[in-house]
Amino acid sequence: MDLGISGRRAAVAAASSGLGRASAKALAAEGARVVICGRDRSRVDEAAADIGGGCVPIVCDVSDGEGGTRFVREATEVLGTVDLLVTNGGGPPPGTFAETALDAYPAAIDMNLMAVVAMCKAAVPSMVERQFGRVVSITSLAVRQPMANLILSNTARAGVTGMLKTLAREVAGSGVTVNSVQPGLHRTPRVTQLYGDAPQDCMGDPDDFGQIVAFLCSEQAGFLTGAQIHVDGGAYQALL
Repeated sequence: MDLGISGRRAAVAAASSGLGRASAKALAAEGARVVICGRDRSRVDEAAADIGGGCVPIVCDVSDGEGGTRFVREATEVLGTVDLLVTNGGGPPPGTFAETALDAYPAAIDMNLMAVVAMCKAAVPSMVERQFGRVVSITSLAVRQPMANLILSNTARAGVTGMLKTLAREVAGSGVTVNSVQPGLHRTPRVTQLYGDAPQDCMGDPDDFGQIVAFLCSEQAGFLTGAQIHVDGGAYQALL
């Protein structure tokens, strides 16, 4: 199926590995012009070469609002504008409520909330003006079903989900959609760091996840907005 995004201009944050990289690869395969960022020059260059399609790598740390703004501005300089924005970032350190210090929360909120707010602030007004845009935010299944030993991530990602839902409603009807994708366990470096060598058949393929992100960026998904889509192989067990 032709997703109708060939030639569209995409900025994918934190895409030197994992789900960000898989999302960028799926968009490039559909003919989108893609800019990615990562913190390490060699890793982001290697990722861009793997993604192909003329993908442009930028060295940028999107772990706070300043970094999020800078990434979108630099991507806009390369592309001319941003039609498709995939927000993504690392996760804060694991920990329980009892062992997590109060002063650990601001950095987690900066990383998983304020960086996304900043990227949206930098990209969405132009999308609204042009009457087309797609924002897809990679969050976590922990928004629906908080995960043990991840209190910082559970807290910050719940906040960004509320922001994205509100933004989706505010720009509905402008040709701009705002959705989030909530991964469960996929074969990524982050999951290996947290859970070690879990059984491979319990984990999703990042490339499959990337295809879902690409669909949400498509012309066909123009009436799908404000959704939080869990991609978890059935791990989430509630009805709602």
